[in-house]
Amino acid sequence: MATAGDALLLLRLPALFETSKQLLDEVEAATEPTGSQIIQDKVFRGLDLLKKAAEMLSQLDLFSRNEDLEEIASTDLKYLMVSAFQGALAMKQVNPSKRLDHLQWAREHFLNYLTQCQYYHVAEFELPQTNSADNNTASSSMACPSLVAVASERQAKIERYKQKKEVEHRLFALKSAVESGQADDECVREYYLLHLRRWIGISLEEIESIDQEMKILREDDSSKDASTSYSSPQDRPPMKPFVLTRNVAQAKVFGAGYPSLASMTVNDWYDQHQKYGALPDQGIAKITPELKRAAQQQEDQKQKEAEEEEEEEEEGEETLHRVREWDDWKDTHPRGYGNRQNMG
Repeated sequence: MATAGDALLLLRLPALFETSKQLLDEVEAATEPTGSQIIQDKVFRGLDLLKKAAEMLSQLDLFSRNEDLEEIASTDLKYLMVSAFQGALAMKQVNPSKRLDHLQWAREHFLNYLTQCQYYHVAEFELPQTNSADNNTASSSMACPSLVAVASERQAKIERYKQKKEVEHRLFALKSAVESGQADDECVREYYLLHLRRWIGISLEEIESIDQEMKILREDDSSKDASTSYSSPQDRPPMKPFVLTRNVAQAKVFGAGYPSLASMTVNDWYDQHQKYGALPDQGIAKITPELKRAAQQQEDQKQKEAEEEEEEEEEGEETLHRVREWDDWKDTHPRGYGNRQNMG
């Protein structure tokens, strides 16, 4: 026998359920980004209302394992969807640091809803894996699924899609009559049973999507942990420059160990050229006494080298001229020419 407190809870429960359902519909039909403040406020408000509704259902004990689906009142069937609504709104939360926790929480509520529906035989379906260990075992065993398994899974998805369209079509036909209060108990019961079957399909799809996303997030976390275990480039000592040579001769020429490394830094070079006013952004370089002396020395060195080259060329030409004259004289004067004293 219901007490006065239970009657008060029954009065509040329909309002909580309808308000939370309306918030869920608004979130799913919204054109704003999911991460916007307006959408997130509706998500948090809906989750809070659903939490209160779940607590009320636990206090009222509307659903018992000792009764069948036929024993549940038609107007109470909709409250079975509270867990599914909680999972759907949990999926809309935007917080990258807590994404894995939100996915696990949503999966638990979807699975709780499916478990209840399977117990009451709302529809025929197979429950997903209940924990991550079983899920990992199943995924490892199906790492290389056969063509038959792939084809059967594809066929199941096609059938599920067809059933979803049929359910939505039938719900659209019954919606106006039920919401206006003109439908009889049979239509009301069919209407809510169709909603339960619709959310069974949604929950199965969401759990499949959650498992895939959780797998990606865990692999990402493991890769980050593995990368942090290796030493960073800053922790390694800097390498000294070196030159690869094929033999000792190349080593002497190129310098095994860079003997010809720069003798000044970039800042030293900049300061030196800035001092002489020879930088590009300083316009025409200033002619200082140091620059004059350096330029004069360079000019004298070039002139001296040019004179030495000219002298070498003149000496070479003179020597070549004497050699040619001597060759010509030998051609016209045989050996022994002019030696008249030793004639035999």
